[in-house]
Amino acid sequence: MKKTQQFLAKLKLPFEDNHALKPSGQHFKDGGDYRIEIPSVEGPRVFREVLEAAKKYRVPIHRVSQGSGIMLLTRDEIQEMARLGHEEHIEVCLFVGPRAPFETGAQALAPAGKVIGWQHRGADQLVYALEDVRRACDLGIRSVLPADLGLIWVLNEMKQKGELPRNLVLKSSVTLPAANPATARVFERAGVSTLNIPTDLTPAQIGGIRQAVDIPIDMYIEVPDNFGGFVRYYEMPQLIHVAAPIYFKFGLRNAPDIYPSGLHLEATAISLARERVRRARIALDLLEQYAPHAKMSPFGSKDLGIPEV
Repeated sequence: MKKTQQFLAKLKLPFEDNHALKPSGQHFKDGGDYRIEIPSVEGPRVFREVLEAAKKYRVPIHRVSQGSGIMLLTRDEIQEMARLGHEEHIEVCLFVGPRAPFETGAQALAPAGKVIGWQHRGADQLVYALEDVRRACDLGIRSVLPADLGLIWVLNEMKQKGELPRNLVLKSSVTLPAANPATARVFERAGVSTLNIPTDLTPAQIGGIRQAVDIPIDMYIEVPDNFGGFVRYYEMPQLIHVAAPIYFKFGLRNAPDIYPSGLHLEATAISLARERVRRARIALDLLEQYAPHAKMSPFGSKDLGIPEV
């Protein structure tokens, strides 16, 4: 075992989890330790309700994300979400469109085949996904949510070559989580801007991942039932300590899976979104009590994917 650990050390990877819970020592570029994300904001009306709830509950929001896909939003809806994000200085992150479960193949729906996740099947579907991102960027969006490592690599290449905006945020999906330091390093080198990790990792495991990468970590603090259903509010101070900079995301337990969403589910999407904001207030109250030293990022930071309109 020692020989293997020494090899990992030569690769500048941690060879054990952060059992000592050593501090991260890292921050966002603006000096903040953490930011707040509200996921499953499935359109402009849901976004407006989130903004209203945020004012009611005094919850600062740095990022909203959407899961149904760019392809299921109209041009006007994308532009309105971009406008709202621009006006409120909030990053708007849209999921990349067609993926395996949307296709005619059966593997993604089979019990053992679900390992394919939300990746893109074949070259044609990869092209469709890239076109989805182009469309969003043309309408002002500066943050997208891919669930395919190859797609992430191509998107980063397009950024470097001027085919896409250089400030486009590539937020890896929780359906493509980095479960260990080596995988996290691969994702970072492929071009991931912020890194989703499995919902059930311990603080020591998350701290080990932090030692391998510099990019922010995305972490569900309340986890949707289909990803485990954990409620980890009291762990937030420890997670900031070992994993900063970190985005705290608020899913909901005991809530329906609404993907792909649309007008037929809009009332449900609104109700769930408002409750996510209320849950964020509960978590922030605990964080302010038990970690008053932790610093939240200010609004409008330059590394946020705030829409450009």
